Amino acid sequence: MSEPRDDLRPILSVSLGYKTDSLLVNLQLALSNLAKQDPMLKPQLGSADGQITLLGMSEAELESLCERISNDYKVEIEAGTPQVLYLETIRKEAEAEGKYIRQTGGCANYAHCKIRLSPNDSSIGYEFVNNIQNGVIPSQFIASIDEGIREAMDGGVLAGCAMVNVTATLYDGSYHQTDSNEMAYKIAASIAFKEAARKAHPILLEPIMSAEIFAPEEFMGIVIADVNNRRGRIKSIESRDGSQVIHAIVPLSETLSSSLYGQVHYPTRFSHYEPAFRGGDAGENEAGVTANRPRTPTSGSRHAAVRPEEQFESSDAIGRRRDGHGSEPFGNLAEG
Repeated sequence: MSEPRDDLRPILSVSLGYKTDSLLVNLQLALSNLAKQDPMLKPQLGSADGQITLLGMSEAELESLCERISNDYKVEIEAGTPQVLYLETIRKEAEAEGKYIRQTGGCANYAHCKIRLSPNDSSIGYEFVNNIQNGVIPSQFIASIDEGIREAMDGGVLAGCAMVNVTATLYDGSYHQTDSNEMAYKIAASIAFKEAARKAHPILLEPIMSAEIFAPEEFMGIVIADVNNRRGRIKSIESRDGSQVIHAIVPLSETLSSSLYGQVHYPTRFSHYEPAFRGGDAGENEAGVTANRPRTPTSGSRHAAVRPEEQFESSDAIGRRRDGHGSEPFGNLAEG
């Protein structure tokens, strides 16, 4: 499976609401045209609510897309609050088997496979290893097992997040001469993967942003305290053009919430992923869930999102505001 590099993976999402079915048709047409201009744009259709979700690397990018939909394509939409996209991974090796034996509509189904999961790093992403010997599973079913694992990874096992950085090794199984088929093996592989992943100490990963903060000497204490309050870490401090420049890394979820000292906005860019942390928990259970589950995750087709308490202002928006051309970041985009 080809996975996007971490620095190209969407880290924010925003849902687009619409009032009528005719607007949905126009919205889908607008998104189709925008996707032709930008292959990285991959909107997702929501579940029961029928909303469309846009994924992006920054609030400024999502805001720009929403403005183009409204202004260029004249589609009235209501954009939601930006949400952080989390990922899942595992921390140890685990094994499990999946069996799918069903009689449906006069047709029999049989599939049985055993897989071993082990963690790897982001330079590898997902890796499938076929260690089947002596034909215990016919070769024509191996690709279906790989596909079943990949689809199960899309939903994760903790909060509906996509799972990354996993090596899945198929090492045993069995088949039936007449009842085995590709769909049965795809289902059996999904069952095996989910069981193994739950035993492999799954955790959530959150995007971490790097920030370069300019601050006069007299405000250094306030800025450092604010970074610490956001679960950030100071990497270095240097003097530049009469000001102090603080180089720090801060979880994206914390840049979306207000500061104890008011709305302090830091221009940021994506740095890397780290295990997510839930404040106030003393420890973790065997699956590594307690200390690593974000505050309010919700399931999604490929990612899970945590709704921030407040929106944050993009660095582009800050620049416009300083130039006297401020704009509202999100909201009803019907006008304009």
